[in-house]
Amino acid sequence: MTEREQSMNRIPRGVWAWTALLVVCALVVAPGCSKKPKPPTDVTQQETPPPEPPSEPEAPETDEPADRDPMTEIEDVFFDYDRYNLREDARRTLEQNAQILSNNPDLMLTLEGHCDERGTVEYNLALGERRAQSVKDYLVQFGIDASRLRTISYGEERPFAQGHTESAWSKNRRVHFVER
Repeated sequence: MTEREQSMNRIPRGVWAWTALLVVCALVVAPGCSKKPKPPTDVTQQETPPPEPPSEPEAPETDEPADRDPMTEIEDVFFDYDRYNLREDARRTLEQNAQILSNNPDLMLTLEGHCDERGTVEYNLALGERRAQSVKDYLVQFGIDASRLRTISYGEERPFAQGHTESAWSKNRRVHFVER
């Protein structure tokens, strides 16, 4: 082994000290013995509660409470610069949105296509429409009735984030969902 390889494989002394300190801390912080289990109680001493009177039939259990607004669960999807194809993160978001739409068959949405400020007004309006249409097409593939989804493009007219930076622009390249 060359001298350089040996020096790269050598671990500095300070690293050993920190490692030892972390191990000691982990052992001190870790819980000791678990609590002793409670001894079993005598079953004969337990009283059985009186039967409850019959109640109204319960509504079927769902994952969402009845008063929850499904629109709070619907998420926007975002696009790369000058693109309308769906990224992987957008596909995952749309799959979740499709599930929410399936669980709420009366929910009607407008899909708003948005762009950042770069490009001409006409170009951005067309790009926003293509973005909204690609989202609609993807949701229809999951069984959502196309008549529940309307598309519109605002191009660069309604930015979500103000500014002339990539950070602001990336938040403006989106399809936003609005209940109609």
